[in-house]
Amino acid sequence: MQIHVVQAGQSLYGISHAYGVTVEEIAAANEIDPNLSLVVGQALVIPITGRYYWVQPGDSLFTIARRFGIDAGTIASVNGLSPAQPLRVGLRLYIPPPPRRDIESNAYVEPREQVSDVVLQDTRRAAPLLTYLAPFSFQIQRDGSLRRPNLDQFPEIAAQNDVTLMMVVTNLENEQFSAELAGEILNNEELQTTLLNNIISTAGELGFRDIHFDMEFISPNDREAYNRFLRRAAERIHQEGYLMSTALAPKVSATQTGEWYTAHDYRTHGEVADFVVIMTYEWGYSGGPPMPVSPINSVRRVLEYALTEMPGSKIMMGQNLYGYDWTLPYVQGGEYARALSPQAAIELARRENVAIQYDYTAQAPHFDYVDAEGRAHKVWFEDARSIQAKFNLIKELGLRGISYWKLGLPFPQNWLLLEENFNVVKRS
Repeated sequence: MQIHVVQAGQSLYGISHAYGVTVEEIAAANEIDPNLSLVVGQALVIPITGRYYWVQPGDSLFTIARRFGIDAGTIASVNGLSPAQPLRVGLRLYIPPPPRRDIESNAYVEPREQVSDVVLQDTRRAAPLLTYLAPFSFQIQRDGSLRRPNLDQFPEIAAQNDVTLMMVVTNLENEQFSAELAGEILNNEELQTTLLNNIISTAGELGFRDIHFDMEFISPNDREAYNRFLRRAAERIHQEGYLMSTALAPKVSATQTGEWYTAHDYRTHGEVADFVVIMTYEWGYSGGPPMPVSPINSVRRVLEYALTEMPGSKIMMGQNLYGYDWTLPYVQGGEYARALSPQAAIELARRENVAIQYDYTAQAPHFDYVDAEGRAHKVWFEDARSIQAKFNLIKELGLRGISYWKLGLPFPQNWLLLEENFNVVKRS
């Protein structure tokens, strides 16, 4: 796949002519209306095998090969070049696709009382490229029972696509993570026994094969209690033949403290869980100031710390499928940012006739606009460039895979690039 960033004056027709593919093929790959204008700065995925690269000052076959993860001799051969000859600036090189490595992928889906057609459609689209599907969530009750989510058609979609169902168990209560609820369970072995019995029986009844503990906002005083519970849970769950995974807040050191961090002990989770999902997103969040949701420099710091506590083969990098539209000026405790899909963000930029910018440090696209009421806005979102940067990080660090929050916010470029970069392993 080629990622092409739209420049001023470019059209789909001209871009299609440059790459030798049809307008209809580009429009279909990016799910855009070919009759609408393009947005300056918009990243398009061009559906070709491999990609083209134009030589920049200072480039060599070695540096280009390292950048794209293939052998310099291969690039020289397919382009009819001598490996020793210098490269002319501006020369167009064809870069064949690198070998795909195996990974696992997960996607959470958050069903409400009614599951929308958009969520179901997005789940069906993603399922062929998923190892796990995680309906969010089975909520722990104070008596050790579970409140079930609306599963709707998700088990059928999973079965049709050889996807393993992940049973997400949370300490959510009244729509909030509850430290008090967690404390009651983690410090009462009788309640734990009841809870584990209910988890095992429910998993067997509904066909879940991975038990995933996403317990957050746990009191720092319950850190060791949570560790003990996970060891006990892992022993019981593995006896039943199930996998056990956990979700972890994005820490950068073992000594990092706070309501969301202290009780998440990376080393213990790495020892007892089959794998972990590290929630490397929400630096920019709906109630906070405008900033990238998952800036790659921050994501890298978290993952590099995690690798000091557990092997990469146990780490799934968390990835958002959305962005936010903030109203300015930002006021703490004021108006919440509006979540929007990458598709909706591009359409908003087109409608407002503003160019999309790109932050190369954060590896994230963004733009500004003024609404009809004269209010300024800032939008950060994801595009083909930002997701490819994350895929490159997964390869570089040797991670198990990627976990998406959440389905129902369309991002077609992600799935095209996921399939080009990786071979998604199925487990069911």
